[in-house]
Amino acid sequence: MMIHSFHGGIHPPENKHFTNRIPFKYLSVPQKCYIPLQQHIGKPATPIVEVGQFVEEGQLIGQANGLISANVHATVPGKVIEIAEYHTPYSEHGLCVVIEAEGSFSTSGKIREKNDITPMDKSTLLEKVKAAGIVGLGGAAFPTAVKLNPPANRTIDTLIINGSECEPYLTVDDMLMQTHPEEIIEGIHISMKILGVSKAFIGVEKNKALAIKALQNAVTNTKSEGISVVPLRTRYPQGAEKQLIYTITGREVPSGGLPMDVNVVVQNVGTIYAIREAVLFDKPLIERYITVTGKIVKKPGNYKVRFGTRVIDILEECGGLTENPGKIIMGGPMCGLALNHMDIPIVKGTSGILFLAKDEVEVNSFRACIRCGRCVSVCPMNLLPCDLGNAVEKQRYDIAEKLHPFDCIMCGSCSYVCPSKRPLSHFIKVVQTVLSAKR
Repeated sequence: MMIHSFHGGIHPPENKHFTNRIPFKYLSVPQKCYIPLQQHIGKPATPIVEVGQFVEEGQLIGQANGLISANVHATVPGKVIEIAEYHTPYSEHGLCVVIEAEGSFSTSGKIREKNDITPMDKSTLLEKVKAAGIVGLGGAAFPTAVKLNPPANRTIDTLIINGSECEPYLTVDDMLMQTHPEEIIEGIHISMKILGVSKAFIGVEKNKALAIKALQNAVTNTKSEGISVVPLRTRYPQGAEKQLIYTITGREVPSGGLPMDVNVVVQNVGTIYAIREAVLFDKPLIERYITVTGKIVKKPGNYKVRFGTRVIDILEECGGLTENPGKIIMGGPMCGLALNHMDIPIVKGTSGILFLAKDEVEVNSFRACIRCGRCVSVCPMNLLPCDLGNAVEKQRYDIAEKLHPFDCIMCGSCSYVCPSKRPLSHFIKVVQTVLSAKR
């Protein structure tokens, strides 16, 4: 097949060596879990438990509220001691169900009987995905059951699995593909059956040679016709949906459009694994693998963590830090969320926690645009970040609106290359927020 090359992109230092060969480990279950009811794009789940109630591991505690929403489950057994607002990755005042761990674990460590999906139709499979509260685990956290059920006027012919993991530092998807390749293939077959497609492509950057080999062997061993592993050039943001679709298929998602407009559905490799767990074992999404990394972390690695576990509890299990951090990021350094404290809980969309040393963090005031054009040359969406930034600085949102700010994928490439250190991604986010409020 022909591999296409998307416009722009950058190649920042990968810094994956801290964790890229470290096998998964399980972190201890915390004494208290702060489980947000908003762990997805859309409306927060509605709490269906009360303070003082005892819940089991995996019990539904938050009911999806509408189409674009997702169920939330108890990640530990115990007593609901509080339903209150706490700082979460989605809000400074996010409603959380606080559970104090108590009692026995009903599913962890137990052998589960494997379901036979042969007699299951699309609606049955979708209901299992929806019931499990699965959302996109690549960071977007869009409800997966909705993504796997496009409108009747959209025909899907291709499934693409995103194994690029182009963000620096993060290695969790790489290790997942190395460790559970055949399980991922099972999840792909389930997703293909739901979508009614006969071909699927797994896009993996070439810097993940062991993952590519493991997946290729799994495809061969399982005699999986229609599934291809596609080694991709290592370039950020290769894992962005629109860039990944173009690279593999040559199809361009139109401005303001979605992957389904070009007959494609994209799922992150971690999401595919969660789909398999939900359909074959009726397992709700209560935990995930994450990367904990940075040169100042004493025991960096790839860990399985329960949702609702606070960053501070995770850090303690990882041995702490060798010095005070200059910045803490939930996710990767390009698209991640900077944290101002460590009491924030892990959620479904958390792919990693990055601790940067003070000498790795620059605090510079930005200067005027020098019209060098570097931001234009690296923008994967063919935008004019310099002009957008200048318009926003002058609060000329009418000008900025004409420059297609909503096509921006917030990859941060423009800010990365700007010699004047202009926060171009931030400027574009500002105009997106302002214009969204007016709509």
